[in-house]
Amino acid sequence: MGSIRGIKKRKKADNKDGQDASATSFDWWHHFSLRISGPLARSKNIEKFESVFKISRKTFNYICSLVEEDMVARASNFVDLNGNRLSLNDQVAVALRRLSSGESLSTIGDSFRMNQSTVSQVTWKFVETMEERGLHHLSWPSTEMEMEEIKSKFENIRGLSNCCGAIDSTHIMMTLPSVDALNSVWIDREKNCSMVLQAVVDPDLRFHDIVTGWPGSMSDEQVLRSSSLFKLAEEGKRLNGGKKTLPDGSVLREYIIGDTGFPLLPWLLTPFEGKGLSDIQVEFNKRIVETQMVAKKALARLKDMWKIIQGVMWKPDKHKLPRIVLVCCILHNIVMDMEDEVHNDMLSCHQHDSRYQDQTSEFADNTANIMREKLSLYLSGKMPT
Repeated sequence: MGSIRGIKKRKKADNKDGQDASATSFDWWHHFSLRISGPLARSKNIEKFESVFKISRKTFNYICSLVEEDMVARASNFVDLNGNRLSLNDQVAVALRRLSSGESLSTIGDSFRMNQSTVSQVTWKFVETMEERGLHHLSWPSTEMEMEEIKSKFENIRGLSNCCGAIDSTHIMMTLPSVDALNSVWIDREKNCSMVLQAVVDPDLRFHDIVTGWPGSMSDEQVLRSSSLFKLAEEGKRLNGGKKTLPDGSVLREYIIGDTGFPLLPWLLTPFEGKGLSDIQVEFNKRIVETQMVAKKALARLKDMWKIIQGVMWKPDKHKLPRIVLVCCILHNIVMDMEDEVHNDMLSCHQHDSRYQDQTSEFADNTANIMREKLSLYLSGKMPT
C-alpha cells in the first residue's frame, strides 16, 4: 500500500477465510429491512439487499467476518431509537450504507431509526477496524507470479510489454470554513476545496498502491514525489523485477504508465508531447492512453460505488478523511476479490474528474526518454536488430 498522510502504519492483519460471519443469520436482513423508514423505505426494490448496499450478501458476510473480532471486542452500547442494541450486522449495514450512499448522518439516522451520533460513531468504528483488518486486500504484488500475470494482462490491452501498473489522480471535494487562512492550501487549480487521491491500478481495476491526504493545490507530480512509491522506486526497491530484452539488445525494465501530468521517469512512462510527432510516437501515445484507461475507470467506479467520496464532504475532518478514502479503496478491492456479481453489473465509466483540465509535467529523465523511444520503435515493428 502507499502513503496515507497523517496516520501511522498499522500492522498487516492475518487473512481470514471468506465464510459467513458467525453472527449472520438467514433472517437478519428480513427483520432489518422491516425497520427501515423514511424515503429509503419507499425506494424501488427496497426488499432487495443489493439495492440498499450495492454488494451481494456473500460480500457483506465476508466483510462482517473481517471486522467481527474487533467490533465485538470493543464493547459498545450502540442502540436504535427504541433502545434495541445494534448487532454486528446492524453496525456493518449502517456503515456500508453511509459510505456507499454518501447520505447525511441525519438521513441515515432517519432510515435506520437511530441518532445521528450513533451513525457517526458506528461508521468511524467500522472505518478504524477495516483499516486494520482489511489492509491485506490493498497491497503491492508480493510474488513474481502475481506481477507476471499483471504484465501479461497489460500487454493484452495494447501491447505494452513489461508494464506493471497504471497511475492516475482524482480529487475528493471538501467544504472547509473560509475564515481559516490555512485552508487556502486546499484550494485546487479549479478553485475547488479538495484532497488528492493518487492510485496505481492493475488491468482488473484493483488498487495496488494509493496515496491520499495531500491538498488539492498540489500537482500530480508533487503528490507522486511525496509518496512512498516514488521513494521505493527511486531506491530500486520497487519495479525492480524481471526485465525484457528488445531485438536491438537493449533492456526494458519494469515500469508503470501515466498521463502527461506525471514526470517521465525510468520507471514511469508517459506520452510524447509537442507538435510534429512522428507516426510512431502518435501510435505509442494511443497505446499509453488506452492502457491507462484502467486507472481512470477504477477511480470512476470507486467514486460511483462509494459516494461518500464522490461529492462534496461537508466540513470533513482533514485527518479522518484520508482514512475514509483508504477504507473505500479497500472495500473496492474486496468487492472485486469476492467476484461480486452486483459489482460486475455496474456500468463502466472513466469520468472521475470531469471538471479538471489535464496537467502537464515539464520533467523528463534522459534515460527514460531513450527507453520510451526504443519501446515505441519496438511496438511499431521498426526496431533495428
